[in-house]
Amino acid sequence: MREVEVSRFVRVTPAEVERALTPAAVVEYEGSFSVVDVADRADGSTVVTAGSRGLTLSLRFEEHEDGLYYTQEGDAGPFDAMETWVTVRPEDDGSRVTMRSAVSLGLPLSGVTDRLAAWKRRGELERALDALATDLG
Repeated sequence: MREVEVSRFVRVTPAEVERALTPAAVVEYEGSFSVVDVADRADGSTVVTAGSRGLTLSLRFEEHEDGLYYTQEGDAGPFDAMETWVTVRPEDDGSRVTMRSAVSLGLPLSGVTDRLAAWKRRGELERALDALATDLG
């Protein structure tokens, strides 16, 4: 697995950021998939079913004290494995939002294929933070 991390300062409080970071919004912010369904589970997690161009995947979100954690669930999806941590910390007169993701395609030549997957994932995370910043003004 390869890890990537992006970070962005936004000039709103952590509470405002956390309200904007719903599981469905995170998927939409990333820009690769559209939300098809959102289901809350008894264990407190939320599963977002998302799709694009005939591909459907499920992402399981868990809320943590400092943000969100989510992972690709099941075998359907672009990755063999993907997990992402979104943290929000107070900074100056706003918040520092960091998205860190680990990805693997599970293919031969993983040094090359996982690097490519991480490059694509970094773009999704950067888009997500740009969209979040735009939404929060």
